[in-house]
Amino acid sequence: MFIDENETPETWWLSAVLKTIRTVTLVFDILTFPIHLLLQRPWRKRALSRRIKARIIQTTAGSVSVRSVSAPGELHVRLVRDGVLTMESMLRAAAQRWGSRRCLGTRTVLGEEDEPQPNGRLFKKFNMGDYVWRSYTEMELEARQFAGGLRALGCEPRRNIAMFAETRAEWMIAAHGCFKLSIPVVTIYATLGDDAIAHGINETEVSTVITTHELLPKFKKILAKTPKVDTIIYMEDQLLTVDREGYKPGIRIVGYKEVVQKGADSKFEPVPPTSSDTAIIMYTSGSTGVPKGVILSHRNMLATLKAFADVVPIYEDDMLMGFLPLAHVFELLAESLCIIGGVPIGYSTPLTMLDSSSKIMKGTSGDATVLKPTCMTTVPLIMDRISKGITDKVSRSGPFASAFFRWAYSYKQTWMRRGYDTPILNKIVFSKIQGLLGGRLRLLLAGGAPLAPDTHLQLRICLCCDVVAGYGLTETTSCATVMDAHDRSTGRVGAPTAGTTLRLLDWPDGGYRATNKPFPQGEIVIGGDCVAEGYYKNPQKTREEFIEEDGIRWFRSGDIGELHHDGCIKIIDRKKDLVKLQAGEYVSLGKVEAEMKTCPIVENICVYGDSSKTYTVALLVPNPRHLTELAARIGLPEMDFDQLCQNTAIEKAVVKELADHARKCGLEKFEVPAAVKLCTEVWSPDMGLVTAAFKIKRKDIQERYKEDIKRMYAS
Repeated sequence: MFIDENETPETWWLSAVLKTIRTVTLVFDILTFPIHLLLQRPWRKRALSRRIKARIIQTTAGSVSVRSVSAPGELHVRLVRDGVLTMESMLRAAAQRWGSRRCLGTRTVLGEEDEPQPNGRLFKKFNMGDYVWRSYTEMELEARQFAGGLRALGCEPRRNIAMFAETRAEWMIAAHGCFKLSIPVVTIYATLGDDAIAHGINETEVSTVITTHELLPKFKKILAKTPKVDTIIYMEDQLLTVDREGYKPGIRIVGYKEVVQKGADSKFEPVPPTSSDTAIIMYTSGSTGVPKGVILSHRNMLATLKAFADVVPIYEDDMLMGFLPLAHVFELLAESLCIIGGVPIGYSTPLTMLDSSSKIMKGTSGDATVLKPTCMTTVPLIMDRISKGITDKVSRSGPFASAFFRWAYSYKQTWMRRGYDTPILNKIVFSKIQGLLGGRLRLLLAGGAPLAPDTHLQLRICLCCDVVAGYGLTETTSCATVMDAHDRSTGRVGAPTAGTTLRLLDWPDGGYRATNKPFPQGEIVIGGDCVAEGYYKNPQKTREEFIEEDGIRWFRSGDIGELHHDGCIKIIDRKKDLVKLQAGEYVSLGKVEAEMKTCPIVENICVYGDSSKTYTVALLVPNPRHLTELAARIGLPEMDFDQLCQNTAIEKAVVKELADHARKCGLEKFEVPAAVKLCTEVWSPDMGLVTAAFKIKRKDIQERYKEDIKRMYAS
């Protein structure tokens, strides 16, 4: 647990003050209990949390299948009633319904100025203005004009176009412009290396690439590897102009606004897609090798859209802050749900999101403060960092503030377990944390990887909002399971979504069987309209991982799940992450990493196991401040970060920290790394060591540090 609720104050006066607060609170609780009981109705919350969310529909000798018991929601029914079968018809239906309502918002950058830092250096910071909004009608018109511009440039219907750009309003509009011509959009993560980008472009044989001002210079090198590309469309920067010199001769470089203008000046006939047409060829993040192109049809996209509509409640005053990569299917479908649901989307970046973000000038508010979002999508790594940031802030806030916060955290956790909220405490203690993200946040949607239970609980308590975890893959259009909004548990990923069948298939090698007690276990196999058409130009891999059975398309995920009594799934392992050590014990590397990432000293970690050895080792990116503090505690002289990471004494101390943390998390002794290599470089997508969704690329990390792995086992 991040906040140690059993920690006692060191001084008598602090103990006396906290005892007084506890006594006053107890009296207040007794006096106000009947009011809270009537207003909050905790028995209803407990009943909704415990209710059956999915039921077993089939049991065989080697599998168990389960489906949701929920009925389609209002938005799902409306999509069916209105005959919305494609992403193109979805936007038309949204524009018709929501008209002049705000749709997509972009924050104005007024200027970039040098800001002197305390150390005398100058950092470039943005002077930011307000959000400028496109209405639904304006967005649909701009998408139509962009489509017309593409035709004017010679782009043919149903011929692939690549999208290599950061998340912004123009990304979404350009994609919908392509949909109006039945053009499949090849999405490529903006953080991939040159070779991976060229691979995606060449494999899909695109001649036109859509990118941004910031990424355009990359093509000075990439074009040498992509002979078929003849046109690059770039989304303009608010302040800077593009230098079109230095590119391969014969390449046509056109601004996004020029394309829209060409479309406004021309007449063209839209070529609307059918539900079976390809909408997206989405390249996976490549955590297990070369990125694969997943073919997602309009049917797949609409299946997930309907499923999300059933599980995510939408309110009149909702606002989404979009910042995850739109090249990630989870973000693309979450934003698409907002579009059809009438929820405005304001775009942000990690560099401008908070008042304290690195590009925000002093005296200028961050995007969250201006936008005041009610909903955000995120991934577990970002949530782990927020969680650690809260813990660090508390530990540095002085003895009284730290002790008071721990008491408040424990108090709220106790009442939440019983089905109550603590509105007064939220206002007094937790509103400052909530204020960092605008003060109105009610829903955090987490996808991309399993979310640690401690992180889940801490953010639910400190941000005073629902934290809903889900599970899905690019191959299932990000759809499989989503937590119920009323589910108060942590460590699970919810029940199957409407229209999805989830099957647990025996995996005897790992000891996971559908007959296991008390919970059936096995490899998760997902079936339904959300399952992709297959891998682009890779029929062998498609045959290996996709199955057609009884008219249903299935995908073998490679993840191991556990089915609970209420129909919810817990991800407990991954087939590719399981290592059998010399003594016969199985270690789930992913599970160990997920627990270790909650240790304050860990920024990132990759655990490695050699089946000829009796223990695991770890490659660990340490938190610089915590590493320095640990060095001081064990009496090491002052030295810089690089020197610390090479010090054998600090390595041993980190191993002990990990062992202590692992014991608290309930890990077995053989699961705990017996040696570590402290890595000085932060693993980033640019280095090719983590994906754009910040999942570690195990093979690439092991290859980069293979000599260090040999050293750890030799010692």
